[in-house]
Amino acid sequence: MRTTPTSASRVRRASARASAVAGIAVAALALSACAGGGGSAGAKTGLDVDLTRLATRTAQAKGPIDAVTWNLPYEPLSLDPMKTFNYAENTVDANLCDSLQRLNPDLTTGPGLAEKVETPNDTTVVYTLRDGVKFWDGTPLTPADVVFSIERQSGAHNGDSYFSEYFTSVQSVEQTGANRVTVHLSKPDALFVQGMATAAGAIVSKAYATKAGEQFGTPQGGIMCTGAFKLDSWKAGKGIDIVKNDAYWDKNLVPKAGKVSFSFIADETTAINALRSGDVDGQFFYLPPTGIQQLTGSSTVTTTYGKSFVFFTLAGASTTGPFADPKVRQALLDSIDRQAISDVVFQKAAIPAPTLAGPDYWGDQKSLFEPAFTKFGTKPDPGAAKQLLAGVDTSKEITIAIQGSSAVHEQTANLIQAAGQAIGLKITTKVIPVEQYGNLYTDPKARAGLDAFFTTWYGNVTDPLDVYQVFTTGGTNNFGGYTAVNDLVGQARSTLDPAARAKLTVDIQAKVTQDLPWTPLTYLPTILVQNDRITGAVPSIAYLSYPWAATIGSAR
Repeated sequence: MRTTPTSASRVRRASARASAVAGIAVAALALSACAGGGGSAGAKTGLDVDLTRLATRTAQAKGPIDAVTWNLPYEPLSLDPMKTFNYAENTVDANLCDSLQRLNPDLTTGPGLAEKVETPNDTTVVYTLRDGVKFWDGTPLTPADVVFSIERQSGAHNGDSYFSEYFTSVQSVEQTGANRVTVHLSKPDALFVQGMATAAGAIVSKAYATKAGEQFGTPQGGIMCTGAFKLDSWKAGKGIDIVKNDAYWDKNLVPKAGKVSFSFIADETTAINALRSGDVDGQFFYLPPTGIQQLTGSSTVTTTYGKSFVFFTLAGASTTGPFADPKVRQALLDSIDRQAISDVVFQKAAIPAPTLAGPDYWGDQKSLFEPAFTKFGTKPDPGAAKQLLAGVDTSKEITIAIQGSSAVHEQTANLIQAAGQAIGLKITTKVIPVEQYGNLYTDPKARAGLDAFFTTWYGNVTDPLDVYQVFTTGGTNNFGGYTAVNDLVGQARSTLDPAARAKLTVDIQAKVTQDLPWTPLTYLPTILVQNDRITGAVPSIAYLSYPWAATIGSAR
């Protein structure tokens, strides 16, 4: 597989936060000492949010509304579903392009354009399409459109898809009936089946995409899908307008809003002021903005914290050097107070992470994942850290890349530097301009001389394996070349029984959490802000796949 530019979407593209960071390490360490360190994910926060009760719905709308304004943290690079592996892109596209299946607000998976999915054997998946579904131009959805959409993400076109990891087992796709499409796999693949509920499974018009060619998904070429909203206009650098699809096939999700207009306000202070003044009706935040207290205390907006797959981590970036030693990584993690990072850097709007994949990934396998999860804690243990480093050469520097203009990166790095220094590790930082930070995901040369870098990462489906499948030989996002779980990941991915796959994934998680190719720091809830004149938006991470704007309406 080939990593594509928006795989860098896991890192924040929004512009700078303005807060100063002088003395943050000292302040954070003092705070954590008062708090006793560690702490549980269930603590009440200073924002009066119970992070054990993250939302999947907001109050139901009381009626329709003519128009809604919504802000994106940056302008999408594309609206072509196979090039939307990013926050802003999928925030828009989830309302425009339906997938074969649907990730629901409660993070379960249900029917989408395919009303039925059958697996006559472990390597064959048959999709029965709904009758009467039409694209916005009135042409009917056909099996040919589905075959085209899957083929352009797999096979010879796989290198062009930002969701390529879900298609590695696809051997062929064919129409097998008037409303049936059959996918043949080279081996059983649980992640392919689940991935069809994301933009990986989005269906576009074959005729329209073929005619648009390379312009498909751009402001010049547009797109053609079957979603709850239609693309009305995209004025580059200014905004995107989508309008209600009155002929939408899902009568339960025909939009209550006639129009949604997206702006691209990247500066957080400006965005927060626009939300408070009512110039903008809503926004999703994937990192808590500096002015979140202003939003929480506002009488004009409501802030909701939702279930999420997002986590903040320090990703290993090299197969050599001091940080390539698992003992060094474990010692560093043992010295870090993750509660302090959650409290200070993330303003108490994050949860200390003992593992990479958090509880919102567990789905109906909680009984297997929870006992394994509770074996790992987040309380720092400097004594154990020093013991791990006994006999280890700690004279070489560990270089961590941080994104320029990101207070989150800088503050976290300061905390980690202080923690590392306390146990004898020499940690330096290298500031990478925001415009170049994405290259760390795609270009090994950009990672030269780096031991690790911060990333805000998320999986796409309700299965922890979706996170751990990163660590495979030759994996596009396996930046540090960690392959100790390669075979186990392959075995788990080929295991279609959910409970059996969960047991294998528990073993993978244990090994990854021991070796720490990526260092878990915090889990980040979805932060949804809505003006009090509207309600109904979906606050869970499903907003990246589900038509979240269809349920927005008047709050009065």
